[in-house]
Amino acid sequence: MVRGLKWLYRFLASKELAVGLFSAVCLYAFPGTFFERSKLYSSPVLTTLIGLIGLNLLLCTLQRARTLPKSILIMHSGVIFTLAGSLSSSLGFVSTVNIYEGTTVDKAYRWDINKDVSLGMDLTVKKINLEYYPIPVKVGVLKNGEKDGLFTLKTGETFDLEGYRVRVDALEFPSEKLKLSVFYQDRFIGSADTSGDNNLPPDYPFKFILVAYKNPSLKKMWVDLMLSKNSIPIAEGASEVNSPFKWEGYNFYHTQIERDRYGVPYAGIQITKDPGRPFVFSGFAVTGLGSILIFIRRFRGSR
Repeated sequence: MVRGLKWLYRFLASKELAVGLFSAVCLYAFPGTFFERSKLYSSPVLTTLIGLIGLNLLLCTLQRARTLPKSILIMHSGVIFTLAGSLSSSLGFVSTVNIYEGTTVDKAYRWDINKDVSLGMDLTVKKINLEYYPIPVKVGVLKNGEKDGLFTLKTGETFDLEGYRVRVDALEFPSEKLKLSVFYQDRFIGSADTSGDNNLPPDYPFKFILVAYKNPSLKKMWVDLMLSKNSIPIAEGASEVNSPFKWEGYNFYHTQIERDRYGVPYAGIQITKDPGRPFVFSGFAVTGLGSILIFIRRFRGSR
């Protein structure tokens, strides 16, 4: 029994096993590299092989701890941390869902198991936000129903109108409604839009019309999200492209904004959870430190 355990220990810590495991990983990952079979990287077979590599390196390090230089020990520790993080990441997931503005979902599609699963919370898209670069527009002005002027400018700019200053705030899509703010002697007196809605004084004589505009260029888009349980909000935040909303290990990525065939906007949200991420990056840092120490040691001519 003891002899068998010693043999197993030596075998698991052997260089021969390390070479065999690395060869097996390379052969197994080959189809995923060249034929886009990404699911291979999260398969139980590859996870097992990575776990065995980590165990082999750990036992090898413990077996030779007294003889190995500190720089090598540090580098081995970093690799073990990275492999442990990789195994932990296999417990995470990636899921996606499309959500209409102002609506709530409690399920998302998990790509690793190919089915909808519960999020354990309610996810609401409160608002879809689009910000454009300044848009060139032509604004027609009517006074008591008669044409009074035509102004060409960009959103964010102003024009003067018989003692009033009018600021062109924004052009909304898909309604193509231009929103304006009106000032008198630098005092805000109300707002209006080219659909006819306004809160200006009753005696204000002007009305605005959107005559023309150039196609806008999108500057930024983001969504305002809310998480809740049992109708009680637990977290709120914004998610932009490459800048997810984060909450207790979950990352909510905004991936797209589209409209259905009826013109109703919806947002694509990707939800990820990766418990191994901190271990992987810590392992990279420790491995890098070990590599630097090895380089310094070799540069100085030490053995």
